[in-house]
Amino acid sequence: MMAGLLQKEDFDELLKWIGGRRKFRLLYKITRDGCSAPTFHSKCDGKGMTVMVLSNPSDTVYGGFTSQSWTSAGAYVPDPKAFLFQLKFNGKSSYKQFAIKPEKIAYAVYCHSKYGPTFGDGYDLFTFSGNLTACNGKFKFEKGCSLDNTYNMKGTDYSAFANGNLQVKEMEVYQVDDCDMNDPLEIPWRRTPEWTTRLMQELKEEIENYKPLEQLKIQQTKILLIGQIGAGKSSFFNTINSIFRGYVTSQACSGTAEHSLTTQYWSYQVRNGQSRKPLNFRLCDTRGLEEGQGIDAQDVCYILDGHTPDKYVFNPSLPLSSDIAGFIKAPKLKDRIHCVAFVLDASSVDVMSEKMLEKIRKLQIAMNQRGLPQVVLLTKIDKICASLQDDVGLTYYIPTVQEHVDKVAEMIGLPKSHVIPVKNYESERELNDNINILNLLAMQQILHFADDYLYNYLDDLDNEQIGTAD
Repeated sequence: MMAGLLQKEDFDELLKWIGGRRKFRLLYKITRDGCSAPTFHSKCDGKGMTVMVLSNPSDTVYGGFTSQSWTSAGAYVPDPKAFLFQLKFNGKSSYKQFAIKPEKIAYAVYCHSKYGPTFGDGYDLFTFSGNLTACNGKFKFEKGCSLDNTYNMKGTDYSAFANGNLQVKEMEVYQVDDCDMNDPLEIPWRRTPEWTTRLMQELKEEIENYKPLEQLKIQQTKILLIGQIGAGKSSFFNTINSIFRGYVTSQACSGTAEHSLTTQYWSYQVRNGQSRKPLNFRLCDTRGLEEGQGIDAQDVCYILDGHTPDKYVFNPSLPLSSDIAGFIKAPKLKDRIHCVAFVLDASSVDVMSEKMLEKIRKLQIAMNQRGLPQVVLLTKIDKICASLQDDVGLTYYIPTVQEHVDKVAEMIGLPKSHVIPVKNYESERELNDNINILNLLAMQQILHFADDYLYNYLDDLDNEQIGTAD
C-alpha cells in the first residue's frame, strides 16, 4: 500500500476525470528521491499515463495529468486527454478540473531531460530544472505558472490555484495503469477495521456477548437463511458454528445436489466452544429456492410469522398448514424471524434466471410488508477471484468482488452496504483468521439489522401505550 499526499476520495475524483478502472503506483516523491530532473526522468519516463501532485505550505494540493509518457526528448507532446486540477485549497477540499484547450492540444506537456514535469506552452505549470534542495522543508520552484495559455482555467488565477507561488512541501508522480479486475486496489472499496488477531477476538467477544433488546424479554434473535440450492446457506451456519466451536464443523448437512439437501426447517443454535452455552441468536435454515419446486412463498410466510415448528419436514405434495402437528397458532415475538439473509453464489449471479429473480422479489414483498431487514450473503467469492483462494483478507480490495456486490444490490433492490461478501469453510480442515474475520463482520452486521427490527417493534409498542393513554 502506498502512503502519499492523496486520500481515497482524491483518487476517486481523479478516476472520475481520467475514466475507467485504474490503479495508481507511486513512482517519484521529491522528499524521498530528491528533487532532481535526471532522477524524475529515470523513474517516470516511458511509464504511460501519470498524475503529478504538488502540495504547498498552505496545504493547497494541485497538479496535472497526462495520458502520454514522459520522455527526455526536448519536445512538446500532444495529448487531448491532459488536464490540470486542484484537489485542496488552503486545506479544504476543492475539486476542480481544467481541461486542455482544443487549439492547444499539441502543447499539452513539454519533455526535456533537464526539466521536471512541465505542462503547457509558455509554460502553464513549470516545476523545476536541474537539481533543487529544500530550505526549511520547502522547495522553491523558480519558473512559476503562466496559467490559461494552454489549459482553460475558467477564471481561476494563480492565487486561487496555487496561492500565488510555487513553494512546495512535496511533489509526487503516480503511474496510472489499467486495473485488472482481480488486481488488489491500493485502497479498499469498503472500509473495515485493520484485520488482526485482536480484531477477530473483539468480534467474537462482541457476538458472544450479544443480547436482544432487554425490554422485549426475548432470549434470542432469529435470522432466516434463504437462497438457491448449493449457494451455501447451511455452510454459512457451519462456518459461524466452527468459529465459536474452535474447529471446523459440519453440523448442518451441506454440499451440492440437484435438489435441496435441506429438507427440514432447522433453527440452529450456535454454542460457545468451551462453555457449550448457546449464543443469543439462532440461524434458521430451510429448503433451497428452486424454479420448479423448492420452498414456496406461503411456507416462507409461515416461517417469517413464527408458525413453523423446529425440524418441520417439508413435503412438496402437502403444503404447510395449520393442521400439521406442532403448528404454532399464536406465535410470539420470540418465534418470529427478525432478519432475513439471502444467500447467493457469487459465481452464478450472472446466470441467475429471471424466474428465480421473480421468486426472490415476491418473497421480498412479504418481508417488506412485515418490516423485516434484509441482507445478501454473497458466497463463493474465491470462485470469482483466484487470489482470494489464498487470502480472503484481500476481499475488500478486489474490484471484481465490488462489481459483483454492486450488480447484486441492483438485482435484488437493496443498498450496496446490505450485500456482504463471505467465504464459507468448504475444503479447509483448519480455521483461518481471515475467513473468521470476514464472516464475523457479516454476522455483526446481521445482528445490528435484527436489532433495527426489534427497535421498530419497541417503538410500535411505545406508540400503542401512548395512544391508549390518550
